Amino acid sequence: METFLDSEVSVLSLLSNEHKLILIESKILGKSEELFMQLGVKRVTMDDIASALSMSKKTLYQYFDNKDSLVLAVAKAHIERETLNFLEIKKTSMNSIEEMHRLAKDMRKNLGQINPSILFDLQRFHPQAWDCFLKFNNEFIQGMMEENLDRGIKEGYYRLGLDSKILAKIRVEQIRFLYDEKIFPNSTFEFSRVQVQILDHYIQGLLTELGRKLYIQFQENERN
Repeated sequence: METFLDSEVSVLSLLSNEHKLILIESKILGKSEELFMQLGVKRVTMDDIASALSMSKKTLYQYFDNKDSLVLAVAKAHIERETLNFLEIKKTSMNSIEEMHRLAKDMRKNLGQINPSILFDLQRFHPQAWDCFLKFNNEFIQGMMEENLDRGIKEGYYRLGLDSKILAKIRVEQIRFLYDEKIFPNSTFEFSRVQVQILDHYIQGLLTELGRKLYIQFQENERN
């Protein structure tokens, strides 16, 4: 049976040692994230990851000393990818409503693909990785929300007098307590549905009549 390393041999033979290491590490991160998303972090062992890659556990440990360092690397790679994705959405959106709508749609898609326990697992067992996500929310996401609010006010889609700093912080805190199993236990609530309801409630409080018409139009277009 063809192994992970066998399937890569033709490509690896053309690369320098440094590039080979980068390519294999990328494969490890990709497969690890896939397993974490499907099963949660706690349930996935280093043996599981090595097996999924048709790689010996000894080889896996040459790249990552332990599971915690691997989880941290996966978290950083995921955040970097999401940062680039969100910046592209911001750059290519015609207005603040489209930007907010596309960001929400992207978040719903991501939430629909993950095992909700991954977020709780990070909080409990991998604090460094969890801190990376908190920093991402508290700095990057909050900054994007603040800029979106300022943009929407200038465009006439969001109400005058809104304090963008306060409301951006509120939005970040909304995202944070989505992850709190004490508030929304995943045994009772569908994670993606909670996210949709909270976001809709947030946006409705921002909109002018002009903004509401455009927001409804985006919602109708998505349903059709």
